[in-house]
Amino acid sequence: MVVAVVVIVVVVVLLLLFLLTGVRIIQQYEQGVVFRFGRVQPSFRAPGIRFIIPIADRLVKVNMQIGTMGVPAQEGITRDNVTVTVDAVVFYRVIDAIKAVVNVQDYLFAVSQISQTSLRSTIGKTSLQDLLQERDQVSAELQTIIDGPTEGPWGIKIERVEIKDVALPDSLKRSLSRQAEAERERQARIITADGELQASQKLSDAARTLAENPAGLQLRLLQTVVEVSAEKNSTLVMPVPVELLRFLDRYTAAERPGDGPSS
Repeated sequence: MVVAVVVIVVVVVLLLLFLLTGVRIIQQYEQGVVFRFGRVQPSFRAPGIRFIIPIADRLVKVNMQIGTMGVPAQEGITRDNVTVTVDAVVFYRVIDAIKAVVNVQDYLFAVSQISQTSLRSTIGKTSLQDLLQERDQVSAELQTIIDGPTEGPWGIKIERVEIKDVALPDSLKRSLSRQAEAERERQARIITADGELQASQKLSDAARTLAENPAGLQLRLLQTVVEVSAEKNSTLVMPVPVELLRFLDRYTAAERPGDGPSS
């Protein structure tokens, strides 16, 4: 009788231990894919405490959070025959845990490889100017290329792709620097010439106005005198007014000896 009780206790303990081996905890950001005797079950396990049949079932946990993956720098030739090195970062998310586990052996490695090949392909179809100035458009195009073969068959959604850096050859950097410097010098010359043109037009307008109003010239002269006298240690040379010269000329002409009565 005692032996029977001991056997029953041992069997119960072993059964409990066997059942405990089937207890699994799935985190809130995970989903569980169950394989029963090697065959995937149609429904996944939701987060929480879940039970699987020991020996018969195998549980694979899949992280459903948005992940980031750095794409190693890829060297390529742009559409306008410039050799550049471009690296990027990919933001992805698993939207179908069963496809991600069943349809692809290692979805992280697969996404990394297709991202590298797509980046090289995009470099070959894009000009250098677009890579430098239209990064958002190039990134959107790259996202579409990568998302095509990954979302449907693999259950991986590419949320975003960002180009991190575009490395140029040193010779091209020097050429672009000289080009930018020449462009800045050209703009400076244009601005200076435009300023001189406007100044000459204003001076011409002022000259015409003073010619039509001689009194304005005297007022401008008085203003200049006031401005110069306000400066310390300044020497002021007063010009002779034009009206005074004209008066003296008329007076001299009237007093010439040849103009009087002959004796």
